[in-house]
Amino acid sequence: MRLTTFSDYCLRALIFVALKRDELATIDEIAEHYGINRNHLVKVVFRLGQLGYLDTLRGKNGGIRLAKEPAAINIGILVRETEDDLALVECFRGHDNKCVIAPACVLKTALQQALKAFFEALDGYTVADLLTQDRRLVRLLALRQT
Repeated sequence: MRLTTFSDYCLRALIFVALKRDELATIDEIAEHYGINRNHLVKVVFRLGQLGYLDTLRGKNGGIRLAKEPAAINIGILVRETEDDLALVECFRGHDNKCVIAPACVLKTALQQALKAFFEALDGYTVADLLTQDRRLVRLLALRQT
């Protein structure tokens, strides 16, 4: 399984904002420090706001901050909410399945177990867990420390 760029950017944005602690972050700042597309980040931040992960403050002194404590943001749940298609193979799609061996295929079961294990692993992590190397992350992102 491969995560979409959208989910990747969601995770990176949350890490960045969490590292800022009580200081507001901006989309431009996140884009610059990660070297990623600002327009894509606008969509990411909008969606994270819709999902209740970020608070967005408009205006001259606006910015974004976490809407929840880092320990309350579960990575498995976030990925489920940001990935549009978790169907690893055609037979996972139900009504669109045209695979002729689906009724006797054991591979489907193996892939379902693998997907379940993938999410069980992600469910064991929160954004707080992703910050255990916060000093290194701050240095790598060239953030000024407050």
